[in-house]
Amino acid sequence: MEKKRVIAGVVIGGLALAAFFLPGHTRLQELKAEREQYEKRITLLEEYNCALQEEVARMSGDLDYIEKKARDKLGIVRKGEIVYRKDE
Repeated sequence: MEKKRVIAGVVIGGLALAAFFLPGHTRLQELKAEREQYEKRITLLEEYNCALQEEVARMSGDLDYIEKKARDKLGIVRKGEIVYRKDE
């Protein structure tokens, strides 16, 4: 009879510990996954930021690049040029 009580006490104690620690462990796993997502987003934003900084640097000093961007984005043409458009 004493063995059954000890076993029951151990089982109940184990369940109590599991009930106490399981929610905290689950929340910890959720926070780790969330942190990983934020780290990936930070990496992407840092890469995007570098690309934008390079673009700013090119726009600051490269007149040919500025002209190309203006032509592509705004459709600017020089006097006497013929524009060919592709219908989509």
